[in-house]
Amino acid sequence: MSKALTIGGVDVMPGQRVKLELPVARLYTDSQMSIPVEVYRARKPGPIMFISAAIHGDELNGIEVVRRIMRSKSLKLSMGTLIAVPIVNVYGMLQQTRYMPDRRDLNRSFPGSAKGSLAGRMAHLFLNEIANKCDYGIDLHTGAIHRSNLPQVRANLDDEETAKLARSFGVPVLLNATLRDGSLRASAAESGTKILLYEAGEALRFDEISIRAGVRGITNVLATLGMIAKRKSKTAKTDPFIAYDSSWVRASSSGIVNDMKKLGDRVTKGEGLAKICGPTGNFVDILKAPKSGIIIGKQNIPLVQEGDAMFHIATFEKPSEVSNHIEQMHENFTEA
Repeated sequence: MSKALTIGGVDVMPGQRVKLELPVARLYTDSQMSIPVEVYRARKPGPIMFISAAIHGDELNGIEVVRRIMRSKSLKLSMGTLIAVPIVNVYGMLQQTRYMPDRRDLNRSFPGSAKGSLAGRMAHLFLNEIANKCDYGIDLHTGAIHRSNLPQVRANLDDEETAKLARSFGVPVLLNATLRDGSLRASAAESGTKILLYEAGEALRFDEISIRAGVRGITNVLATLGMIAKRKSKTAKTDPFIAYDSSWVRASSSGIVNDMKKLGDRVTKGEGLAKICGPTGNFVDILKAPKSGIIIGKQNIPLVQEGDAMFHIATFEKPSEVSNHIEQMHENFTEA
């Protein structure tokens, strides 16, 4: 019986490390587009895990996280297989846009179809050639353009093993996120693949703290699965906090924004989040927190239309302790 792992028609044997290309539809110029993949297999059998980035083409932090992981001299698999896909939506990345050329969101196009739309075909290809062949996966994301996300892991925390891996990642905030129709996480779950979604930073920007937290988080998960040796950490381990509820606070008026709170801040119900003013300086409104919690996402552009999502607040039983853990995380990765 063959021990080969076949991806894109290429057989990768135990002990091999292979770079390959998954061909997708050509451009108008007849240039072949393909998804870059690197497969690293230990000689000893074990879990198969993928790490992927840029399913949304303008979310660049994850590309650098994958690059640093795969180029690390200390990455030595003792068992299992690691599949790295630094750029899934190659079309969107080239155009510096979230979407596919057909204007579809790739992460709402799963499971896709070999004969469907361009987004559907790419989703089908990635799901069947990569995700469904893995036991685990870590999908890397950022906030949308002009929005930043605090480093956080979103996963099905009702599943005991998934929750264990999410805790091992090592960021202060875990969000128990339901599966969304059309997402990679939802489609992969049907074949038994357990996926963590790492959210951190802003589209079209590198954020060093988010990148470092992502690299360490993936390393921690690999060690938890026994795929690499565990390393001693110089920083004290802190247990993450789980949010079971979060919501966006939307602008009550249109105008110029002066933030009163920043990403990671603790807020109490009724506390001011931002001042909204008119362009001539007249005061318009103060946006207030509808509940107590921690700001895990926020809009960065100082212009707002009525109804725009401005602050993403997650609720916890002890928000003050979460805030302290967030401050510690920033200190750890600033000094790293």
